[in-house]
Amino acid sequence: MDLSGLKVMVIDDSNTIRRSAEIFLGQAGCQVLLAEDGFDALSKIADHHPHVIFVDIMMPRLDGYQTCALIKKNPRLSSTPVIMLSSKDGLFDRARGRMVGSDEYLTKPFTKDSLLKAVAAHAPKLAG
Repeated sequence: MDLSGLKVMVIDDSNTIRRSAEIFLGQAGCQVLLAEDGFDALSKIADHHPHVIFVDIMMPRLDGYQTCALIKKNPRLSSTPVIMLSSKDGLFDRARGRMVGSDEYLTKPFTKDSLLKAVAAHAPKLAG
């Protein structure tokens, strides 16, 4: 799957998750932006305007729901697809994710395939 030219941000407080996402996405040609939490992410999102954002639900300081809500409330970012990452696969979590505007919900540990499929499904079709 060739996703070259896409900027994908992964927000997760787990170094392992960030690293594996970076490797998977990098192999597919994505430009990968990493952030450790919502606060860290918001300034990077404003600077880099990623095409797709993955955000972990359970994070210190600003959790995934709050981060997603802030992204979606910003008129310049509201159309950016946000995909929630969670180790819990609960109906409540999915519903809450939808309430704050998330576009998809991916359960951890994710596979390379599921990660790339999610990017491909939500990424804007780049000209060319």
